[in-house]
Amino acid sequence: MMRDIAEAVGRSLNVPVKSISAEEASAYLGPLGMFAGLDLLASSEKTRKKLGWKPTGPGLIADLERLQVSDH
Repeated sequence: MMRDIAEAVGRSLNVPVKSISAEEASAYLGPLGMFAGLDLLASSEKTRKKLGWKPTGPGLIADLERLQVSDH
């Protein structure tokens, strides 16, 4: 998923994206690098049930794909 997000952002900003090792990511991102390699699952199920939330917009990747360089 992290790769998909990075590729979508790269396409939107018209910048190249490349794979890097976990060690490189840790060095580049500093203390936040440890989160980049974690496989954390998230669900909106509790929020949907508690608040009656029914998302209608695009998913994350589709939303990122809609961004244009001029939007920044």
